[in-house]
Amino acid sequence: MSTTTQQAVFDSVKYKQTTRQQWDMAAEAWYNWGPLLSKWLGPATELMLDRARIVSGSRVLDVAAGAGEQTMAIARRIGPEGQVLATDISSSILTYVENSAKLAGHSNVQVRELDGECLDQLAAASFDAVVSRVGLIYFPDQQKALRGMIHALKPGGLVGAMVYSTAEKNPFFSIPVSIIRRRAALPPPFPGQPGPFSLGAEGVLERVFTEAGLVNIETIRIDAPVRLESAAECLRFEKESFGALHQMLAGLSKQEQEEAWDEIEQALKAYENEDGFSGPCEMVVVVGTKL
Repeated sequence: MSTTTQQAVFDSVKYKQTTRQQWDMAAEAWYNWGPLLSKWLGPATELMLDRARIVSGSRVLDVAAGAGEQTMAIARRIGPEGQVLATDISSSILTYVENSAKLAGHSNVQVRELDGECLDQLAAASFDAVVSRVGLIYFPDQQKALRGMIHALKPGGLVGAMVYSTAEKNPFFSIPVSIIRRRAALPPPFPGQPGPFSLGAEGVLERVFTEAGLVNIETIRIDAPVRLESAAECLRFEKESFGALHQMLAGLSKQEQEEAWDEIEQALKAYENEDGFSGPCEMVVVVGTKL
């Protein structure tokens, strides 16, 4: 099959519809797993916020904010003089951002349901920084998303993104994906198709930022192991939170799905030790500046 034919098969409209449904369904789980997300992704998130120069009084756009654990980190940094707008394709998940802000007393948080590829709907040059934690990898048109981010930025403002690196460096997630893909006899992703490891290879995210017109690009790779009590706990986290895995399993019978989950748990046990479970994970943080 030619590349042209493969790309024609990928339906970005249907993909976005499915993505919205997945995050609507997983919204509560992502909120409930917030303490894990903070421990797991917190150091890399703080690094991204540091390099994006987010400080007291900053106006920040948080794209694909999810349940907003990192939005709250931004809100704490910018203080009452700052403002953070959290956007996401899922209105359901944004309700958790609003609830978290109210509980924490953060009056500097706003939310807006918005496709990450439609940021040109925002006022031009209205933010000091734009960040996206594990969001850019899921946009079918990453250049359109970045153009929207740049549109919303003031001159000299920064775009910060955080993504998974390669499948080899992230077995906590690539193992379940590969097992399910094999058992469900799914074809490999099409070239250019969005996905968890689509921007993780050396130099890829830098090229994407450069193509969008960003300058002074800085890249840092950081270990971010997923630490839990056991492989079974990691499996529970992934079953509750990663809707894409369930979508991949949809063509299998209930028994076949359970057998797949059992195989995944057994494979993840390779990362158990006397201190619990430590699933290898590497994140890439990239920051670029708008001219």
